[in-house]
Amino acid sequence: MTKGTPSMGKRSRGKTHIRCRRCGRHSYNVRKKYCAACGFGRSKRMRKYAWEKKRVIVGTRRSI
Repeated sequence: MTKGTPSMGKRSRGKTHIRCRRCGRHSYNVRKKYCAACGFGRSKRMRKYAWEKKRVIVGTRRSI
């Protein structure tokens, strides 16, 4: 079993991600059967985290 540069070429076969039914983004993993963007197939709720959003300083309307 080789590793490194020769095995990187084997990664390009087939599709890893297809378009998601729920969010429409090209993030649905065919093997793992869940969407990396919205979490479809893994949870009923939409995937979202606080660190994704830009925080706004109250009163100044400036983002951090």
